[in-house]
Amino acid sequence: MAKSRAAAPKDYESALAELEAIVADMESGQLPLEASLTAYKRGAELLHYCRQQLTDAEQQVKILENGTLQPFKSDDADD
Repeated sequence: MAKSRAAAPKDYESALAELEAIVADMESGQLPLEASLTAYKRGAELLHYCRQQLTDAEQQVKILENGTLQPFKSDDADD
């Protein structure tokens, strides 16, 4: 069992890349049952990490916008 594999991701992007690799491995159908279970568990951990990162980012945006999300204003907005 490799500890580096179960380590916390460096950041959102690396977690997402690892999650995508796990999904590809599992979809290939080439993993033995035990490896599939291990991959599934790691994928669940990564998914939780990514969701938490997105929730944290949303909270930061709300704080920056004084607690309310503002609609996106594009340069092409109708006047």
